[in-house]
Amino acid sequence: MTLDAYTFLIILSSLIILSYVFDLLAKRSKIPSVILLLFTGILLQVLASSFNVTLPGLRNILELFGIIGLILIVLEGALDLELSRDKLPLIRKTLLTATLTLLITAALIAWFINFWLEVPYQVAIVNAIPLAVISSAIAIPSVSNLTAQKKEFIVYEATFSDIIGIVAFNFAIQNEQVGVGSFVSLAVDLGSILLISVVCCLLLLFFVDKIKSHIKFFLIIAILILLYSIGKKFHLSSLLMVLCFGLMLNNAALFIKDRLGKYISLTSLQAEIIQLKQINGESAFVIRTFFFLLFGFSINLQELFQLDVWVMGFTIFSIILLVRFAYLQYIARVPLIPELFIAPRGLITILLFFSIPAQYDIVGMNESVLFFVVLLSSLLMMLGLLLTRNSVSNIPNY
Repeated sequence: MTLDAYTFLIILSSLIILSYVFDLLAKRSKIPSVILLLFTGILLQVLASSFNVTLPGLRNILELFGIIGLILIVLEGALDLELSRDKLPLIRKTLLTATLTLLITAALIAWFINFWLEVPYQVAIVNAIPLAVISSAIAIPSVSNLTAQKKEFIVYEATFSDIIGIVAFNFAIQNEQVGVGSFVSLAVDLGSILLISVVCCLLLLFFVDKIKSHIKFFLIIAILILLYSIGKKFHLSSLLMVLCFGLMLNNAALFIKDRLGKYISLTSLQAEIIQLKQINGESAFVIRTFFFLLFGFSINLQELFQLDVWVMGFTIFSIILLVRFAYLQYIARVPLIPELFIAPRGLITILLFFSIPAQYDIVGMNESVLFFVVLLSSLLMMLGLLLTRNSVSNIPNY
């Protein structure tokens, strides 16, 4: 069965409206909208099967939405962060937290995959890294009602986790044998992308200031996507460039000084950032909506009832939770509520999993395992947000 253009538009617009309703429900009930979107996707799959409707090239479409969504969501988070000297301790702490928890979690998940599925550790670590990355696509929109301090910790950590996860994933698939040369190459790559990021971001800031056309914000986003994609073609961690652009735009006064002030107007940038935030936020909402709907739509429902899928999903989720608890409690020494609970897996996990080269594929590691981990981590985040709301409501008014 094929759908005509008007039926297709009715379905698309209805799904966006439904996602908006889910967003409102999430703010009131603390049930993450991603859970509702995933189950809606599964329901759509059942309905599509009943009417013999097929969606060709689903995985390619899903990957495309994931890449664009990742760029927009990291930019959205960066545009909310303010840089100052007193924020340096927070940046150091979140960078260290994101790095160590990701590496330890990936190592332990890889050990479990190596033991359970009897595959080489090198293959296991490539499959484990995506599962160790916190999804900024879910974490950042979910913490808007938290205090500024808690929100900043989670936004920085989730964004760093995305970037470090991509760096670690690329490192793992490019280096079958790890040696000194591998780390030298990694340092060169990071230094290169950081230098390129600063130059490109200054040029983009100049464009934001000088372009007077009313369509310039989608042009800027298109340029960002172009630069990100070119960087990925060269196996560079180009998400760092997106983060740099958002930080430099939202903190332009720190970067636009002396001679640069003659070419870029700070007053103009401050006015433009409000519009960019709105357009970027709404675009990210639409992309995120269809990504998680399509992921739910793509799930093999028969695999969800296999015992191995449940065992792997719960074990991986338990490793994630235990590592996070141990690190936050005994090393970082930060409050456990809600920080312990807000470590969802989602868009970046799925996107990296789809990017695993064929030689690293493992029988038994499938999208259903991902679904379980995404679902359980989202439910855990819901519990953390509910505990936060209750703890705040119990504070007496003096």
